[in-house]
Amino acid sequence: QVQLVESGGGLVQAGGSLSLSCAASRSIFSILGMGWYRQAPGKQRELVASITKSGTTTYADSVKDRFTISRDNANNTMYLQMNSLKPEDTAVYYCRANTGFSTYWGQGTQVTVSS
Repeated sequence: QVQLVESGGGLVQAGGSLSLSCAASRSIFSILGMGWYRQAPGKQRELVASITKSGTTTYADSVKDRFTISRDNANNTMYLQMNSLKPEDTAVYYCRANTGFSTYWGQGTQVTVSS
């Protein structure tokens, strides 16, 4: 099993930056894929960015060139650097880990961007 704990959310003005962290309870070196998802009120959860074991990244079109996903295997942590934030980025952000056998989710962290 893997427990995931997100941190780094908060309130920021439009145009500002936030950095989210997702700490795993065990080594993430062998985890096939990890990702950040978000869910805004009244909307479905959507993929924001993902990163494979080899470091290949993908991004939703809405966050390309603004967000950067990374993983630090030595510290069992995944990050999401969010720049040029917009009010429409407001949501609860969740991290997800896919081991190939099971999928695990964190509890989420709130990001609020004021206009």
